[in-house]
Amino acid sequence: MSHFTSEDEALLQSMLRQLLQSVKEKITGAPSVECAEEILLHLEETDENFHNYEFVKYLRQYINNTVGSVIEEETEKCTSAQNQGEVSGYDTLVQHVTKKTRESKEYREMMHALKNVMMVVVESLINKFEEDRMHNKELDSKTKKERQSGYYTDNCSDSDSSFNQSYTFMSQEQLQLLVEKLDPIQPKEVRQEAVQTLCFAPPSDILNSESWPNLRKHLTMSLSDPDATFSVRLLNEYQKEAPSSWIRHPEKYMEEVVDSTLSLLSVKHESSHAVSPDFLSPVYFLALLDIKAVWFKKWTHAYYSRTVVLRLLEKKYKSLINAAVQQCLDYFEFCKAAVNKNSRVGDFSQQHCSDKQNFSYTGSELQYVYFVHSLCLLGRLLIYKQGRNLFPVQLKNKKDSVSITDLLVLFTQLIYYSPRYSKTALTMHTDSYSPASLVMEILQVFCDQTGCAAECLYKDAVMDALLHPVQSLLSGTEVYINCLETTLIDVADILARIAAVEDGLSLLLYGENEKTAREDSPAAVHVIVQFTKKLLHDDISLLSGSEILPVVKGAFIFVCRQMYRTCEGLQMLIPYGLHESIGEAWKKTSLLSERVPTPVTAMDSTSSISLESKNILLWEETLLDALLNFSATPKGLFLLHSTGAMNDCVNYMFSSLSKKIQTNDYEEFGNRVIVTQIATTPTGAVALQSSGFIKALVTELWALLECGKDDVRITQPKSTPVEPIDQSCRKSFLSLINLLSYPAVFELLSKQDIPNKPIYSLREVPTDIIDIIDRLIILNSEAKIHSLFSYEQSHIFGLRLLNVLCCELNTLLLLETQYKVSQVLLTAQEENVTETSEGPGDFIIDGLSVERNHVLVRINLIGGPQERILPLRVLDKGSDPYPWPMFSSFPMPKCYLAEIPRKAEFRQDKDLDKLLSLLKSPEKQTGWREICRKQFCKVMKARPDIISGTILADLIEKFVSHLSESRSDCYFSMGNYKATDADVKNKSLSSVQQLGVEMTVRYGKYLNLLKENAENGLCFVLMNCEKFLKQQQRTVESPLCCLQEHYAGYDWFASSVFLIMSGDREKTFTFLQRFSRLLVSAFLWLPRLHISVHLPVTTVESGIHPVYFCSAHHIEMLLKAELPLVFSAFHMSGFAPSQICLQWISQCFWNYMDWSEICHYVAICIFLGPDYQIYMCISVFRHLQQDILKHTEAQDLQVFLKEEALHGFRVSDYLEYMESLEAIYRPMLLKDMRNIRVQNT
Repeated sequence: MSHFTSEDEALLQSMLRQLLQSVKEKITGAPSVECAEEILLHLEETDENFHNYEFVKYLRQYINNTVGSVIEEETEKCTSAQNQGEVSGYDTLVQHVTKKTRESKEYREMMHALKNVMMVVVESLINKFEEDRMHNKELDSKTKKERQSGYYTDNCSDSDSSFNQSYTFMSQEQLQLLVEKLDPIQPKEVRQEAVQTLCFAPPSDILNSESWPNLRKHLTMSLSDPDATFSVRLLNEYQKEAPSSWIRHPEKYMEEVVDSTLSLLSVKHESSHAVSPDFLSPVYFLALLDIKAVWFKKWTHAYYSRTVVLRLLEKKYKSLINAAVQQCLDYFEFCKAAVNKNSRVGDFSQQHCSDKQNFSYTGSELQYVYFVHSLCLLGRLLIYKQGRNLFPVQLKNKKDSVSITDLLVLFTQLIYYSPRYSKTALTMHTDSYSPASLVMEILQVFCDQTGCAAECLYKDAVMDALLHPVQSLLSGTEVYINCLETTLIDVADILARIAAVEDGLSLLLYGENEKTAREDSPAAVHVIVQFTKKLLHDDISLLSGSEILPVVKGAFIFVCRQMYRTCEGLQMLIPYGLHESIGEAWKKTSLLSERVPTPVTAMDSTSSISLESKNILLWEETLLDALLNFSATPKGLFLLHSTGAMNDCVNYMFSSLSKKIQTNDYEEFGNRVIVTQIATTPTGAVALQSSGFIKALVTELWALLECGKDDVRITQPKSTPVEPIDQSCRKSFLSLINLLSYPAVFELLSKQDIPNKPIYSLREVPTDIIDIIDRLIILNSEAKIHSLFSYEQSHIFGLRLLNVLCCELNTLLLLETQYKVSQVLLTAQEENVTETSEGPGDFIIDGLSVERNHVLVRINLIGGPQERILPLRVLDKGSDPYPWPMFSSFPMPKCYLAEIPRKAEFRQDKDLDKLLSLLKSPEKQTGWREICRKQFCKVMKARPDIISGTILADLIEKFVSHLSESRSDCYFSMGNYKATDADVKNKSLSSVQQLGVEMTVRYGKYLNLLKENAENGLCFVLMNCEKFLKQQQRTVESPLCCLQEHYAGYDWFASSVFLIMSGDREKTFTFLQRFSRLLVSAFLWLPRLHISVHLPVTTVESGIHPVYFCSAHHIEMLLKAELPLVFSAFHMSGFAPSQICLQWISQCFWNYMDWSEICHYVAICIFLGPDYQIYMCISVFRHLQQDILKHTEAQDLQVFLKEEALHGFRVSDYLEYMESLEAIYRPMLLKDMRNIRVQNT
C-alpha cells in the first residue's frame, strides 16, 4: 500500500484541511511559529478528539496495513519464542520492537511514500492559501474600481470535496494589467503595489502565462531600479531561497537563473568605456549583502544544481573565478607589504572596529568585503572535483598560472600574515571575519573531505607554508607574525587533523612522495617533534611568559600524539626521545600539583583552588594523557615504562574513563585497545590492579551476571538466555579476555590461593580475578553453588572464560598446578550422573556437563587442527544429541586423538641433497649463507613434507653449528658451560615445568617421536638450560613476580627442539648452546633473555620481552600496511594483534598448528632470519582475513583467535609472500631487532 493514487492525494488533502480547521483557534492563538509547532506536536495529549479526526484514522490504518506484519513478527519473536536475552520487561520489549520496525525495509518504504505524498498535499494547500489570500486582498482594494477585472470565481461545485471547494486564479487579463503597472514610466507607488500583488500570485500561473516575457522584462527593470524600495537585496534573497524549490521546476528554468546570475556578476568596468570612476561591479553589492557567499554554498550543495553552476563557470564565466583569485592575491600582497622590521601586521580594519554604527563603507572596507566573499567562494569551489578541475587559472597581470597548490599556499600564509581581530564593524553578526578564522574554516572542511584533502592539502609546498612559523622559530630567524600564539595553535589544529587520516599521516612522516624523499627539506614530522621538544623545554624565547603557552604546548603535543599512537609514527619519533621530554615535564608539574589543596566540598571547589592551580592540574592531565597514548603500540608502551609514569597514567585513564562513562562520552575502541596493550605487560597488569580498574571490571560483571539491571521495570520473568553468555555480559567477558594474557595472569595469580570459604554471603561481591576463579570456575563446594542466584548461567560463563584462558599453555600450566582444575572438573562430571539401584548410571547431558567435557579435552590434549578432535559444545537434533563420550577419570577416550597419517616413503631429492652437501662442506665459499638460504627456499616450495624428522634436525643442527662459529653471525657471547652427567630428578624442576614435561612427552609419543623414559632426557635439557642461562643473568630487585629467579612459564621452544631431535638430550642441549649465540634465539627462545645481562637494565626491569616490544610492534605496523582491513577489525574489536601474536610465539604455535608446520616455522626463522617470525604472523593474519572480518562482526574476535587452531594454514604456501615482505621491510626490521641491546629502543 506504499503507492498513493491521485484519489489518495485528494482524500488526504481533504482530511488534512479538516484537521487544520479544527485546531485553527489553537494555532492562531499561539504567540510564535515555534509555539504553534509545539501545539501540533502535542495534539494527542491536549485534544480529546484527536483519535476521531479522519486524517489520524487514515494514518493509523495505513501504518497498520504497511508495517503491521513486521510489528507482529518482532513481537512474537520477543514474547512467544523468548529467545531475545536483551528483552526483559514490557518497556524494553516495546523499545526493541520499535527499533526493529524502524530498521525494516517496509518502514523505510512507507516513510518515503508518506513524505512524497504529503509534500504534494501540503504544497497544494499552501498554493491555495496564497491564492485565497491574494484574491481577498484584491477584492478588498479593487471592488469598486475593477468589478470586471478578469477574476473568475468558480462556485459551481458542491462543498463535500476539498477539490470541489471554491478557489481563485489569476487570469491573463489581470497579469497583463500587472505588466502595465510595472512599466518604468509608472509612478513608484503603482509599481511597488504591482510587485506586492505579484508576490501573492502562484509562480506556476505567472511562468506559464502569455504575459511572462513582458512581465519578466519589467520586473527585471524594477529590481535594478536605483531606488532603495527595489533593492538588490531581493536578488540575494532569491539566490538563497531558489535552491530549495527549483528541483520542482524544469531544468531549463534553473539553468536560465544560474546563467543570468553569473552573467550579471561578470559585469565589470572596461577601461575603454567612458564611465564614472565610481563604477562598482555587481559582485561588490552582492558581497556586501552576503559576505560569506552563502548563495554559492547553497547553489553547489546539491548535485542537481552544482553540475550546472560548475559547467557554466568552466564554459562561460571563468572570469569570475579569476577575479576571486586575483582579489585574494591582492589582499595577500597588501598584508605582506604591511610587514616590516619595525612593526607587525596591523589590523586592516582596526580603525573601523568601534561600536558606533556606520551607514557607509570606505574603499578599503569594500575591497575587504569583496576579498572575504572571494575567499569563501573559492573555499567552497575547491571542495568539489569539478571545481578543482577549473584550475589552474591564468591571470592577466601574472605570467605563471595559479594552481590549486599555489592557492592553498596563499590561504595558509594568510593564517600568519593577515591581521587578526575578533569582531569587525562590517556586520552586526558575531561571526569572525578575520582572514585567519575564515581560512581555518576552509582548511578544516578540506581536512574532512578525503578527495579534497589529497588534491589540495597533502602537498609538500602546502606543508612547508603551514610549518613556516614553526621553522622560523626553530631556526631563530626574526618572526613578524601577528598573534604568534594563536597562529601556532591554528597551525597545530590543521596538523592534527591531517595526522588523524592515513594519507595525511603518511605526508607528515614521509612527505608527498615517500619513495623520493626531498634532500632540501626534511619531512614535517622532524620539524614538528623538534619544535614540540623546544616548547617542552621552554626554549622558545618569543613565547616565554605567554599566558597561553601551555595551550600551545598541548596543541603540538596532540599533533605528536596523533603520530606516535601509530607504529610507523612512533618509529620516526623514537630518535628524538619525546617520551623522555614529556615525562620530565610531567615530573616537574606533578611536584607543583602536589601543593595544590584538595577542595573539601563541591561548593568550595571553585573558590578554594586558584586559577593558577587549576591550570597546573589541567597541564598535568594533558601530559599524563600524552604519555598514556604511547601505550597504543607495543614499543610505545615499553617507552612509557621507562618514564616511570605507568602507574600514574593508568590511574588517570581509569579516572577519566569513569567520568566519560558517566557522561556517555566513551571513546570505546581506542581505550579498549590501550587497556589490552597495557594488560599484555607485567607492569601494566599490576598498574591496572592498583588503580582499581580490575575491581571495577569484576564488580560490573558480577552486577550483570548475578544481580541484573535494577532500572528495568519487571512485568514478566526474565527470559532464560539461549546463548551460553548472555548479551548483557558479553562486553565484560571480552574485557576479561583482553585483560588476562599470561603476563597479567602470572602477576595477578602467581602463588595466590583460592579462598574456598565455608560460607559465602549472597551480598558478597567479588573484587578480584582470584574471586572470579573461586566463585565462577572452581565450584567445588555446596556453599559456592548456593551463593549464586543464576548458578548454571554464571558457571557456564566461568567455564567459557576458563576455556579461553587455557588456550594459552602457560596459563593452563599455572591454573592446573595451583588449582588442580582438571580434577575439579572430573569430580563434577563424576557427580553429574543418573542414580540407579545398581549404582551410578549414565552421565547427565546438560549445559554444564557439555562445557566441562570440552574444557577437559582441550586442557589435557596437545595437538594442531588435524591432530586432536575437540568435542562440540552444542547438541545435535535426533536420537543421539551428544555423540561425544564423557569421562570422569583418565585416560580420556581415544576418539579425541586423530590418527597420525603414515609418512610417505622417502624419495631422493636433488635439491635437498645439494642443501645437505652445502651444509656438510668444510669449506665455506663466499656468500655461503645466502646460497644455503636460497636452496632451503627451493626445497621448502617444492617438497615441504621432507623437511621434517631427522632431516630437519640434521639441517638446523649443521646450519646453526656453522653460524655459531662465525663471529659476524654471532650476536651474543656463549660463555663456558658443560652439561652435568648426573641424573636429573623431576623434583629439581618446578611443578609447572614438571607438568609441561608430562604434556610434551605425551605429545611426542603421540607423534611417534619419543620413546620410553623420555621425561628424564627432557628434564636434563631444561635443567641444564636453566643453569647455562643463569650465567648470563643479572640480579634484579623488583616486586614483579616475573622477575624472580626462574623464567615465568614453560620453555616451549626447548621442548620443540627436543622433539625435533627425537629425544636426543645431548644433541638438543648442544644445539641450544650454539643457537643461543645467534640473534634469532632472542625471538624464538623466550627464556634466552630472561633477566639477561645482554639487555639494558631498564629493559629487564620492565619485564617486557623483546618479542613484544620489537616483533609484536612490527607485526602491528606491517599489518596496518599490508592488511588494513584486518588491522581495522582488531581496532574495532578493542583487541590488539600484539597480544595474540605474543601468545602464538611464546608457545611456539603449539595447539595452533600441526607438528609439521611448527617444524617449518622454526626452520624458516633459523635459515631465513628472525624477521621471518614477523612475516609468519602476517601470513597467518592474511590466511585468516575473512574469518577475522566475520568474527569482528559477530563481536567475538578475541575468542575466535584464542580458541581456534589455524585450519588449512601451511607455511610453504605463504613462503613466496613472506619473501615479498622481506624485500620491502628487512632492512628496517633487522636493524630494530639488532638494537634490542640499546637503551630505550
